[in-house]
Amino acid sequence: MPATRRGLLGLTAATLAAPSLALAQGVEISRAARFRVTTFAEGLDHPWGAALLPDGRMLVTERPGRLRVVGRDGRLSAPIAGVPQVLAQGQGGLLDVALGPDFLLSGEIFFSQAALVEGGALTRLVRARLSPDLARLLDVTPILDATPAQAQGRNHYGGRIAVALDGTLFLATGERYVTKMRAQRLDDLGGKILRLTREGAPAPGNPFIGQPGIGQAGARPEIWSYGHRNPQGLAFNPATGTLFEAEFGARGGDEVNIIRRGGNYGWPILTHGVDYDGSRIGEGSTRPDMEDAEMVWVPSVSPSGIAFHTGEIEAWRGDLFLACLNPPGLVRLAMQGDRVTGEERLLWNRTRFRDVIQGADGRLHILTDEAQGRILRIDPA
Repeated sequence: MPATRRGLLGLTAATLAAPSLALAQGVEISRAARFRVTTFAEGLDHPWGAALLPDGRMLVTERPGRLRVVGRDGRLSAPIAGVPQVLAQGQGGLLDVALGPDFLLSGEIFFSQAALVEGGALTRLVRARLSPDLARLLDVTPILDATPAQAQGRNHYGGRIAVALDGTLFLATGERYVTKMRAQRLDDLGGKILRLTREGAPAPGNPFIGQPGIGQAGARPEIWSYGHRNPQGLAFNPATGTLFEAEFGARGGDEVNIIRRGGNYGWPILTHGVDYDGSRIGEGSTRPDMEDAEMVWVPSVSPSGIAFHTGEIEAWRGDLFLACLNPPGLVRLAMQGDRVTGEERLLWNRTRFRDVIQGADGRLHILTDEAQGRILRIDPA
């Protein structure tokens, strides 16, 4: 582990774990800024992912299988018609949503879901078009299944989507929990970051096109990186174009990674955590032929969606924010380019946060993982 990251870990444990203070007037204090938190929208059932529409409204998924439009005033639309059936069991359901690179012309969107197929459950990527009135989905087409399907278990679907400037799609998939070594198999799409065309085909330039697997059948050409456990955060740094990923460890070992072409991120051979029964996993925490994480948390913070801030709070511009589930809160990673320089925990131990997105107003919006789910907005104080 690089010395700088060891130093950050020590600082996190010693001085930054306390929750931010709340004043009587509702002003929150961070080391860099003062802000308020207001409820922007409510009445959502376990919102999971969001995408910003060109006119400033948002598309928001609800894990039981609904997709809604949230107005700039926070009002919810009726559920959008035409969403296919999802497997809303365990950690599955309707997951992330992203706009196509030419959405203004095509109306095209992409969303991820848990799906039940012959042989079991898997993560699926779907393409569709939004009707001009945003009331229904048209031309709904599954374009990739993260095979093989798995009969047992309904956990670790991953599901986060990021769209690159060149229009290629990145999809994060979990290793589905039951068989950890799926993440290391190159003939298996579980536990990977996939790079795809808008048709769901392997994108040109992927590292394993035409390559054999490691003691396996041929490597899947969709794979961009592997050795991931359950990645639920995926975002490009707008300052550098670098793809960042956040994933859950087991008991400890949550990570933020810079995703590199062809990189092996180690799970389950390498981890900083232990299994839920306390037993050791793998052979250690670092190896020269595998990628080191940029940040590691022991104990866990359970990071889900992530976003870079470029908006209203000047002191936070360029920083990476992580929506965390357990313990619940918002992690701010201070950044200099792609380098993490510090960590701060905000709104700690309030409620479970599933995703964070920057709105058209330049303010961060946080999706809460609740049956009566909300979208919270962070305003400068």
